[in-house]
Amino acid sequence: MTDRHRLAVFMEITQACSRGQLQQGKPRRGPRKRWHSGKESPTLDNRIKTSKYNIFTFLPVNLFEQFQRVANAYFVVLLILQLIPEISSLSWFTTVVPLVLVLVITAVKDATDDYFRHKSDQQVNNRKSQVLIRGSLQKEKWMNVRVGDIIKLENNQFVAADILLLCSSEPYGLCYVETAELDGETNLKVRQALSVTSDLGDVSKLHDFDGEVICEPPNNKLDKFTGTLNWRGNKYSLDNEKILLRGCILRNTEWCFGMVIFAGLQTKLMQNCGKTKFKRTSIDKLMNTLVLWIFAFLICMGVIMAIGNTVWEIWVGRSFEMFLPWAEFQSSAVFSGFLTFWSYIIILNTVVPISLYVSVEVLRLGHSFFINWDVKMYNSQTDTAAVARTTTLNEELGQVEFIFSDKTGTLTENIMVFNKCSINGTTYGDVYDEFGHRVEITEKTACVDFSFNLLSDGSFKFYDNTLVEAVKQKDPAVHEFFRLLALCHTVMPEESEGKLVYQAQSPDEGALVTAARNFGFAFCARTPESVTVCEMGHAVTYQLLAILDFNNTRKRMSVIVRDEEGRIKLYCKGADTIIFDLLDPSSKDLVYTTSEQLNYFAGEGLRTLALAYKELDEEYCDVWMKKFLFLSSVLESREDQLAALYEEIEQGMKLLGATAIEDKLQEGVPETISRLNLADIKIWVLTGDKQETAVNIAYSCNMLRDDTTEVFVVSGHTLMEVQQQLRRAKEHILSLSRVSDTGDDEKNDMYGDDSVFEEAIIAEYALVINGHSLAHALEPPLEVLFLDLACLCKSVICCRVTPMQKAQVVELVRRHKRAVTLAVGDGANDVSMIKTSHIGVGISGQEGMQAVLASDFSFAQFRCLQRLLLVHGRWSYFRMSSFLSYFFYKNFAFTLVHFWYGFFCGFSAQDVNDQNSLRHPSLYKSGQSHLLFNKRQFFLCTLHGITTSFLLFFVPYGAFSVMVKEDGSQLSDQQTLAVTIATSLVIVVSVQIGLDTHYWTGVNHLFVWGSLTMYFVVLFAMQSDGLFGIFPNTFSCVGASRNCLSETSVWLVILLTTAVCIVPDLFIRSIRVNLFPTQTDKLRRLQQSRKKQRPQEQNLRRVRRTSSRRSAYAFSHQQGFGELITSGKNMRANRISSTCSYERTAPSSNFIDNVIKRTNAVSCVSFGSPNKHQSNTE
Repeated sequence: MTDRHRLAVFMEITQACSRGQLQQGKPRRGPRKRWHSGKESPTLDNRIKTSKYNIFTFLPVNLFEQFQRVANAYFVVLLILQLIPEISSLSWFTTVVPLVLVLVITAVKDATDDYFRHKSDQQVNNRKSQVLIRGSLQKEKWMNVRVGDIIKLENNQFVAADILLLCSSEPYGLCYVETAELDGETNLKVRQALSVTSDLGDVSKLHDFDGEVICEPPNNKLDKFTGTLNWRGNKYSLDNEKILLRGCILRNTEWCFGMVIFAGLQTKLMQNCGKTKFKRTSIDKLMNTLVLWIFAFLICMGVIMAIGNTVWEIWVGRSFEMFLPWAEFQSSAVFSGFLTFWSYIIILNTVVPISLYVSVEVLRLGHSFFINWDVKMYNSQTDTAAVARTTTLNEELGQVEFIFSDKTGTLTENIMVFNKCSINGTTYGDVYDEFGHRVEITEKTACVDFSFNLLSDGSFKFYDNTLVEAVKQKDPAVHEFFRLLALCHTVMPEESEGKLVYQAQSPDEGALVTAARNFGFAFCARTPESVTVCEMGHAVTYQLLAILDFNNTRKRMSVIVRDEEGRIKLYCKGADTIIFDLLDPSSKDLVYTTSEQLNYFAGEGLRTLALAYKELDEEYCDVWMKKFLFLSSVLESREDQLAALYEEIEQGMKLLGATAIEDKLQEGVPETISRLNLADIKIWVLTGDKQETAVNIAYSCNMLRDDTTEVFVVSGHTLMEVQQQLRRAKEHILSLSRVSDTGDDEKNDMYGDDSVFEEAIIAEYALVINGHSLAHALEPPLEVLFLDLACLCKSVICCRVTPMQKAQVVELVRRHKRAVTLAVGDGANDVSMIKTSHIGVGISGQEGMQAVLASDFSFAQFRCLQRLLLVHGRWSYFRMSSFLSYFFYKNFAFTLVHFWYGFFCGFSAQDVNDQNSLRHPSLYKSGQSHLLFNKRQFFLCTLHGITTSFLLFFVPYGAFSVMVKEDGSQLSDQQTLAVTIATSLVIVVSVQIGLDTHYWTGVNHLFVWGSLTMYFVVLFAMQSDGLFGIFPNTFSCVGASRNCLSETSVWLVILLTTAVCIVPDLFIRSIRVNLFPTQTDKLRRLQQSRKKQRPQEQNLRRVRRTSSRRSAYAFSHQQGFGELITSGKNMRANRISSTCSYERTAPSSNFIDNVIKRTNAVSCVSFGSPNKHQSNTE
């Protein structure tokens, strides 16, 4: 052994048969480990890095990213040209200063964003972990943990790296982990160490441990691991059940030891994170194309000016050589034209102004502040405001076509609530007024008072007092109902800070056991052979004879218990469709009533469960138990034979009732999805949960409805099966959507282009696909078929998907549909798709901050998404489009005046408000279709600018050619014409921006009229006596503006020019708005007519479903916990009687006894004096 403990880890490093091998190394701060081939092994520390830059790469990488903008490269070329005095009439600093300003501002913004990523990385890397070093446990930073280290984890700690579980404080090397950071599931999962290492709980034993591990190379498969442990001459197989992954949290386990297998970027969590990508908006990409076009247009103007100058020099210029001589280097008219070309490239460069990009960045920054300041997106419960974590994607929010959403923690609160129940045909859970009318439950509705029950859970809420009254009246059916809930489960009890706490591997079970606890049947303790329940204040211990475990085929679980009076009973809970087939005929009438009530529960979007029981004969039970014990030890077809035996004893049960659990949706989720659907945004749910769970939530949040034409389920296990299912579903949709009387030729032609039907299909279809099927669907032969089918469906639900599969689905849509995508999630398992999508949204929920740190925008609840897109996104896109259209118009109008002048100088540049944006989501479609700013709109504003520039020059030019001053002198001097055109230009573009402004505020008035005022201030200052005295060569036109603007005729020319430029535009606007109004125009007019009235928010109510479709049992439940409990492997040894048995150390017997004594003291008051029973039957 070395003085610092290190294990050798063998890893596959090539696809060949040979394996790479790491030798056991020296101390970690000594020589590095080497491969057996002699090559240096890679650094296997635990450091993570999510940032993009470091101090050395920031400048080159950031400049490379910025110069992907064509305009930035264009201005560098322009700067070089301005440094040549023979062709430049402008100073170089007029370009270099704004260019440097743009680059610096963008770099500072990018550096700030990356600084926070560095800060987050350091926070994680500097966490402390206990590492076995030199035979003792020492504190080490996470980033210093290496592959092969043995680390100790304690309860509620995050797992620092992917580790092989060696031993734990629990019997048989068991431990419990929560994997919410990985797959979004908060239910506990069991991991178990190898039996040969489970007793290595002592540090000295661990120090002497010299095993070797051969394992798979780093990969992103969260549910698979393959490896072998070589120790003491033996080989032991390793699988996923023996691995604790980074990001998990150790729960319900005092401590455990593990050996690091993968560290840092090689861990499965980081392998699923994906790379941080440089995101650019579609408008940025369009502007790159437009800049190229404008540059080509600029070249054309330069060529025209060069040809014109050459012709002018040959025909006219020679006559002026006396006072306009050529420079020494000018040898010919052609060379003069060549120099003129470059001169006009510089003079007309303002047609692509660098100020455009400065203005765009400022506009985006302002939009980001609007998002951050929106109080309607603020969550007071968590004190969380919406945050725009990037300022470059705001207008992209107004063009989203696809939303990819996680389920757990994003659509739901990840909280199960016992909402309603049916017991012996009577429903409980609804609240009625004195007239017998059902009352909607709100926050103001009074809850049931459970203060009589000292074991009640204070967080549990129920609103129907009649159920409590039925419990107090000792209704046999009600007592048996809650007794079943208290006995039939795999929950483990604990004592925490003097309180009874349940650790449930399924949130459904936790909710049911908590409900039984509050209604007087508190599950208190269990051993492998018994279950203790505090029933109505009295402790009752049941002998646990058998647990008939749950699996996905049975969809139910049962327990067989013997009470203190010797009676044997079987209690069963499961999916109603399964339970009803196992009932005794005597329950026929009750089945009909309960089935109707289950339909009602399902219509409310609740997860339902049927409950039944059966009394067993002693002799029959003994015979059955012998068969059970025998089959439990057989090797072949054990599960099938046990399932048949289970079904045998479960026949002939009596129905007790049903439960209805609410998988609580976040506030406003159904309304948000309804609005987004009306905006023609497609929503796909990508979740790691089971199919039944995801489908049930889809019904609850209105993604799936009872009027959905058909739900296609793709669950094939092979490529051929998946292909057949996808093709069959697609052909079914297309065949029903075609017009029946079309001819064969026409029909074949239509078949060739399926995209035609995406908009034409009226029926609503849904697609549900499992993770193993999705893996095949994403392969190149099937990916287009899968995407075509998915786009034909209204809703798409992908279940049991890995984080990397989420990213692959997003990438598939990005690559083939060329649509703007948005991904929203709240856990580390969503980081990959958040980074892959055009826009990533993180929800700061219960699963940590990884999604938020990787996102572009973040907020507390899913409901904020509708406001982010339909209000801020649409406004940002609308404002940006209006700004760009106006900016290009203004610049063409300004710049081309120089072009027209060249022919005479010898050729010597809001919308509707937020309420209406939410009330009418269809307004959002204009962004998806790129209607407000596109190539056509660019040509229109360019044509408008060219026309305006033509009028701005030729109207004053024509007027001055026939006008004289009041004293009879001519007005045709150059400075008078320049001042008149410039003044007309500023007034025209100011009036134009006023026409484009839909909401006038103080800020609008300040900047519009302030800019006009500032123009005159600067104009008179530049031609003042003072500046001429300081800079006589630069400001030589003294008094030109005063002389010009003091003439009445000049102001008449300015007024005429303004009218000629503006009146045609006003006429066209009037015709368009009145004869061809858009939906926005109609709403704006309606809004103005109701300006004095307060807009009323349209309520998008969730439609109650009346379907008979009901959810199945305990969707997040896992098989195997029943066997774990009866074996006693998950219970610590503790002497509780004269015989040695097993019991959970918490809650302690003293704790239970004290509570029961206190409960017994008040039981005569709490549960006595029965009142008249009242029940409400639905």
